[in-house]
Amino acid sequence: MNNEDIYVSLDIGTSGVRVIIGDMSSGSLKVIGVGSAKSTGLKKGAIVDIDETVKSIREAVQEAERMVGLEIKQVIVGVNGNHIEIEPCNGVVAVSSTDREIRNEDIERVLDAAQVLSVPPEREIIDVIPTQFIVDGLDGIHDPRGMLGVRLEMEGTIITGTKTALHNLLRCVEKAGLTIADICLSPLAAGTVAVSKDEKSLGVALVDMGGGGTTVSVFREGRLEATSVIPIGGDHITNDISVGLRTTKEEAERIKREHGHAYIDEALDEVTFDVQTIGSEETEEYSQYEIAHIIEPRMEEMFILIEDELFKLGYPELPGGYILTGGTVMLPGALELAQDILRHNVRVAVPDYIGVREPIYTTGVGLIEFAHQHVNMQIREAAFTVQPKDENEEELLVSEKKTKKQKSSNGPGMKTKVKNFFKVFFE
Repeated sequence: MNNEDIYVSLDIGTSGVRVIIGDMSSGSLKVIGVGSAKSTGLKKGAIVDIDETVKSIREAVQEAERMVGLEIKQVIVGVNGNHIEIEPCNGVVAVSSTDREIRNEDIERVLDAAQVLSVPPEREIIDVIPTQFIVDGLDGIHDPRGMLGVRLEMEGTIITGTKTALHNLLRCVEKAGLTIADICLSPLAAGTVAVSKDEKSLGVALVDMGGGGTTVSVFREGRLEATSVIPIGGDHITNDISVGLRTTKEEAERIKREHGHAYIDEALDEVTFDVQTIGSEETEEYSQYEIAHIIEPRMEEMFILIEDELFKLGYPELPGGYILTGGTVMLPGALELAQDILRHNVRVAVPDYIGVREPIYTTGVGLIEFAHQHVNMQIREAAFTVQPKDENEEELLVSEKKTKKQKSSNGPGMKTKVKNFFKVFFE
């Protein structure tokens, strides 16, 4: 197993932190380790307690490490939130080589040229995603390296976020004893797994229904055009159950996961369970049908808000319909209710890999797939994401890493955006 082909994703959500270790040596993803922990340091997708978030990250990382016997050193981190802004960008450069062959350095220069735009001081560039390259007027090129030309142009998308949100995220990862191999926009990563090429071209809404919020992203003409976060998610359903049944939130969460149903028409009155109420030692019996009367109204509200948000973003009608993912859509009846409310073609996206066949892992798997797909185009260094715990192997890897650093000392260093993040930390 080549260490350079191991990728580790870190998905920090409101309800949970998930770590996935993936082996890409065969060209396709093989999940070799998964770790998850309850998240208590976030509220509505924003970090409100760094120490609690760090604790959750460490728990998830340790669980994944135990599965594979490796020590995680670097992670690919997903970033999300309403502070994210997406804008079109383009860059133009002259091909530098005398033989006019387009090489890696030309790709680097045109990506840098695309970042030369006015960015407010409180914002930071997260990534530049090429949509197409144009060589001497010939467009629609995805990888121009090896082609001959005089003028190289790139059209793409530039993603920015607020420094405060990014710094808090980076601080948590750093305090957890990890370094960042890459930072990716979560909806973009999730779209790599959940949305097909044809759907991206046609126009589709990817809806990630998490615990603290629902992320609505629009893909059209092959690229991500807009994203927004609605501050309502699965935690609101849990709170409704807690209030309606007069029980603790922990008990309400258990009831939602084990007995919940989102569609009243399909809920069963025969499925019953006992609930421990607050302030009483006695339990009360409820049925799945009764719980559905609490869950469905909240889910219906969420789908109506999703429609409204798409209208605000300027997409009242998308031919590709809706793709649902995230932990909240795991509720039985969620898909049927969505089809009833949205009156469009709706499907649920689930990663097709052993060990992660649940919608909650879509973003984590997507982070690995996205990073692997763009590793060559973005001219990124191979990252030592994991390290054997055996001492002899550890010494060998340290020696190899030092040699690699010496060889690349005159070349480009770690990706510019990551450098900028840490530079801003100490301003």
